[in-house]
Amino acid sequence: MSEAETPTARTGRTITTNIPARLDRLPWSRWHWTIVIGLGTVWILDGLEVTVVGNIAGRLSESGSGLAISSGQVTGVAAALYVAGACSGALFWGRLTDRFGRRNLFMITLAVYLAATALTAFSWQAWWFFLFRFLTGFGIGGEYAAINSAIDELIPAAYRGRVDLVINGSFWLGAVGGSLLSIVALNTDLLAANLGWRLTFALGAVLALVILLVRRHVPESPRWLLIHGRDREAEEIVSGIERRVEAERGERLPDAEGELEIHQRKSVSFLEIARTVFGRYRRRAVLGFSLFIGQAFLYNAITFGFGAILTKFYDVPSDHTGYYFAVIAAGNFCGPLLLGKLFDTVGRRVMISSTYLLSGLLLFGTAWLFDRGALTAATLTACWCAVLFFASAGASSAYLTVSEIFPMETRAMSIAFFYAIGTAAGGISGPLLFADLTGTGRVRDTVLAFSIGAALMCAAGLVAVFLAVRAERRSLEDIARPLTAVASRAKAAARPGSRGGGPSAPPAASRP
Repeated sequence: MSEAETPTARTGRTITTNIPARLDRLPWSRWHWTIVIGLGTVWILDGLEVTVVGNIAGRLSESGSGLAISSGQVTGVAAALYVAGACSGALFWGRLTDRFGRRNLFMITLAVYLAATALTAFSWQAWWFFLFRFLTGFGIGGEYAAINSAIDELIPAAYRGRVDLVINGSFWLGAVGGSLLSIVALNTDLLAANLGWRLTFALGAVLALVILLVRRHVPESPRWLLIHGRDREAEEIVSGIERRVEAERGERLPDAEGELEIHQRKSVSFLEIARTVFGRYRRRAVLGFSLFIGQAFLYNAITFGFGAILTKFYDVPSDHTGYYFAVIAAGNFCGPLLLGKLFDTVGRRVMISSTYLLSGLLLFGTAWLFDRGALTAATLTACWCAVLFFASAGASSAYLTVSEIFPMETRAMSIAFFYAIGTAAGGISGPLLFADLTGTGRVRDTVLAFSIGAALMCAAGLVAVFLAVRAERRSLEDIARPLTAVASRAKAAARPGSRGGGPSAPPAASRP
């Protein structure tokens, strides 16, 4: 897996390239759809996994399920282990993604997820179920780092925001499927109590296998290849993409403007990554922490207690909560889908801060109405939909933000680090805190849970007002100049014979 294994990998050289500019000036094409399908659909699996486990917790704890486990262990211990696996997996695979390439790792991490999900279906004791929930999360955590890095480096700057948001928001399509699938799995007239839940995990493994086959056709990031001494491969990939796009459009692409001078190197040390993220870009680091922690707590305030709230306060049968969650999940997906374009047009700062603040304020309003007893199961679900319509776009923009505001060499590790810290804070402590609050059956405790999530979401929105980076329609190299870049300005023109040359505008200097 080492770069040295490839004959064209020669680090230590200084090259001038216009490949990033050529990728950013591409119009949207069928090739870009293959990237979206090959890389983005994995979030559907993540949504399927998380939702199915939450919805079948009651059935797993029943006699005859084939597994001696309590409902609290499924929604508490197993959920926390899944999140812990995702956090540790993000850090482990994130470092390898920056070192060995996006493609190598997004193939490996999906294979880990596939195997762990399949083995979960064969659980016969609680410890086996816990172990493979952790390993499933371990694979998914690596996906977050590898996939978001690859997507941002392959998608043109003009479309990067909306594509990233919709792909991360597709988690909720999986949640809709998981909710509906759990209804079938819980129906003992169709499936035996010890079989239905196993088939749901087996289905997840089958879907992962299909995605793995599609993903074989996704290339390595040319930007990553450039930095690691494999510029010949990068040129071949980009030239091939350009030929496909030109054939599809029936016309020659316009010249690309702007070049970058890079001193190729094999790897970047942890110390250099830390100095870059927490020294040079410390304001951006504060932004990343705030966005991840805020969205993690808001989501946990709602999703980890929604079933208990519906059953305890509104007498909704446990096997019907999946219908309500399917509605909530649909609202979540509509947020990034309908608001995503605005992140590329209105801009990052306005949209990130407004989606965080609006969702937090709406959750405060929901808590107030709930405290007054003014809601029914249907109207509470409608309130949640409104909250999560904006929150989903905001949460997806957190991944977009940390994947584009740090230099290329630290991208995957930065995504992994902020995801791990934010998710650990909200995703491990969150379930433990909110499960206790929403499980007591007391109105004031549920109101407190909503208020905690709302307050942290609003706080993150205020941070974004002052610290969010105006990254819309800008190249990644302009937002955060690569550590390997040795020139302070772009070249005036492409080298003779280079495809897509022309006059260039110097990229703006990066500032934290």
